[in-house]
Amino acid sequence: MIGIISFIAFTAIVAIFAYVSTRGTDETTSDGYFLGGRSLGAITIAGSLLLTNLSTEQIVGLNGAAYKHGILVMAWETFAAVAMIVTAIWLLPKYLKGGIATVPTFLARRFDTMTKTMVSALFLSGYVVVLLPIVLYSGALAFITMFDLETLLGLDKTTCLWICVWVIGLIGSIYAIFGGLKAVAVSDLVNAVGLMIGGLLIPVFGLMAIGDGSMMAGLDVLTSTNPEMFNAIGSPTSEIPFSTIFTGMMLVQLFYWGTNQAIIQRALGASSLQEGQKGLVFASFVKILGPLIVVLPGLIAFHMFQGGLSNGDEAYPALVKEVLPAPLLGFFAAVIFGAIMSSFNSALNSSVTLFGLDIYKQHFNTDATEKQVVKAGKTFGIILAVLAMFIAPFIANAPDGLFGYLQEVNGCYSIPILTIIVVGFATKYVPAIAAKIALWSGVVLYSISQFILKPNMQARAVEALDTTGMTEEAAAAAIGLAEKTAYPHFLHVMAILFVLNVVIMLIIGKLKPRETAYEQKYTEDVDITPWKLVKPIGAVICIIVVGVYMYFS
Repeated sequence: MIGIISFIAFTAIVAIFAYVSTRGTDETTSDGYFLGGRSLGAITIAGSLLLTNLSTEQIVGLNGAAYKHGILVMAWETFAAVAMIVTAIWLLPKYLKGGIATVPTFLARRFDTMTKTMVSALFLSGYVVVLLPIVLYSGALAFITMFDLETLLGLDKTTCLWICVWVIGLIGSIYAIFGGLKAVAVSDLVNAVGLMIGGLLIPVFGLMAIGDGSMMAGLDVLTSTNPEMFNAIGSPTSEIPFSTIFTGMMLVQLFYWGTNQAIIQRALGASSLQEGQKGLVFASFVKILGPLIVVLPGLIAFHMFQGGLSNGDEAYPALVKEVLPAPLLGFFAAVIFGAIMSSFNSALNSSVTLFGLDIYKQHFNTDATEKQVVKAGKTFGIILAVLAMFIAPFIANAPDGLFGYLQEVNGCYSIPILTIIVVGFATKYVPAIAAKIALWSGVVLYSISQFILKPNMQARAVEALDTTGMTEEAAAAAIGLAEKTAYPHFLHVMAILFVLNVVIMLIIGKLKPRETAYEQKYTEDVDITPWKLVKPIGAVICIIVVGVYMYFS
């Protein structure tokens, strides 16, 4: 009961704080609603970026991966810092100079409106089919486990799942649809503080548990008894081969932090370039510490449970139950609830923005006033949220390994979009037809590669494998190795297709260039004077990332 009361209290505080902080924002205009009135400061941007990124599928999933594969999975966290620095130095100044509210808006100016519409449709398809339902489902599942709602409510798991999905979805929708970006960002800031505190408590209590009350003793026990789990250099057959860090890993990170509308929209709402750069740099520094929350607990769980959990995704919730004092459970549940809600309402707010500005005003009502655009976006958001809430519970019927599979599926649209944005900024004469061809080429070739060629080659490799005389465990290991070595890692495939499509665009640009060079105009929406420390501090952060890898190699 104490846990439930503390959960409700903390959640209510966040809602009240968000309401009070956003009362003065005029959300009847597109800037006010979609970009928080271009008034977001560095700390708000950083907090919103971090919590938008963190949700149950990452906290639970990445710790589960660490439980199975060791510290090498920290690449998903540490190299995010490098991508954020690149975004702060190269991409953000270009975005703010043009005063854009969405990434596709830049593409309309650089190429044409059809390119913008195609990219907006790709973003929305990714949010609707992948992100929103998965966040709702994984969040609801974590909540059911944390509070043991089946026993508490006396209901079956399916009913509990439907209830949790709709509660999370409705609250998230209220923030995202009726509050606009500033309400989302402010609530994210409060929840980010809670997540940092609550997230760090888990490894602290975990290390104390295995160190007989001493955190340092626990760390010594953890590293000395499990040295194989602390090697950051992945082998060619590991979950993240070391070579992928120099290929697809950085491309995925740059897409996510530099071009993904749900993420970069926080920086687009900055009150100035300096505030936006400070927010990104601060968030990148905290991101280096991210493994303390999303990797270290998985390693502690591996030691504590001796690798005995049948499902790695059980590692984090099992550790929380084992080491967190009962009075703190409600607070931590509220923090996790905030992380769930943040990812949901952030993606939903971005979907509303994309539809309102890039589809409704462009194709349905070109003469729409700003109030009409906002209203249309809100209506679309309501429909989208309801669809996501209906779809989410059915994900329970999906096969195991869904999270990893969906991460791979995201490559269908992430790399094509990144390709045309990079070429769009880096060149002046590449025409719109090149962007369209690269988009379709990227989507089709990646889909063929990962969902036709890869399964066929893996099946052939398994068929050719002779497991005669092997034990069941040995045969399973041999089959797994055969599947991994039969086809290039999907991050390598992404890099290959990125280079291929860049070359295609450049060739088309050479053969059929634009008649006039593209020049980006300064709209003067915000001050674009760069922060003088962004490059030196960015360099220090990159050096720290390299040092971390050298230490754990």
